[in-house]
Amino acid sequence: MKKTAGDSKRIINKSNLSESRKTHKTGNLIPAIIQDNDSKEVLMLAYMNRESFIRSLETGYTWFYSRERDCLWNKGETSGNFQKIIKIFTDCDNDALVFLVEQKGAACHTGNKSCFFNEVQSGGTGDFKSLSDKLNYGNYLGIYDICGEDRDNSLLFLDDLFGIVSKRIKEKSEKSYTYKLHMRGMEEILKKVGEESIEVILASAVQDKKQLIYEIADLLYHLTVLIFEKKISYKDIMDELKSRHK
Repeated sequence: MKKTAGDSKRIINKSNLSESRKTHKTGNLIPAIIQDNDSKEVLMLAYMNRESFIRSLETGYTWFYSRERDCLWNKGETSGNFQKIIKIFTDCDNDALVFLVEQKGAACHTGNKSCFFNEVQSGGTGDFKSLSDKLNYGNYLGIYDICGEDRDNSLLFLDDLFGIVSKRIKEKSEKSYTYKLHMRGMEEILKKVGEESIEVILASAVQDKKQLIYEIADLLYHLTVLIFEKKISYKDIMDELKSRHK
């Protein structure tokens, strides 16, 4: 007998759902698709971290994490357009969520019921290229694993490393080397970058591969701290590299 989508549906208890779901590779966030429970219209897409997800479960209303403001926000807190949660679904990999909600008022800040009201129309490939240039892809590294191709995606960890450095500094833990380095200031950071650069040169000179890998890792870490402090991103660097090959 052929299986339908309903045949493979499984129920995850709310008590362990926050433990079973994965986090997004860039910044420990997970995308949450919000859908009207009655019409099934897609209303919006937002992001959650663990805390906002748990608050959503506890309160029965949607809470999200703002990447721009770096804080939690309750949908409807300002506008009054709250979203009462009816059902929650995870995808097959536990790295995306769908919320069926009872929407009060408009879901979009523009006053539209749904945030998805701009229909994509194209008369040719050129139009799609123009649209792709306007889309907001976020502040990501720019190195991707292409599905179906045998590629090493280990460079994606540089994006994770940037997020870890940012998190350590914002947590202000006195036990964190990253935070201590941040507090010592730019002069100390530049000193460490210089020292690690010399260590890379020395390891290269003696042709010790294992030591060279170790020293390059140290240099990349300290460069990541410098990149964060200077308010640039690995995406900026990758874009510069790509521009040299046009």
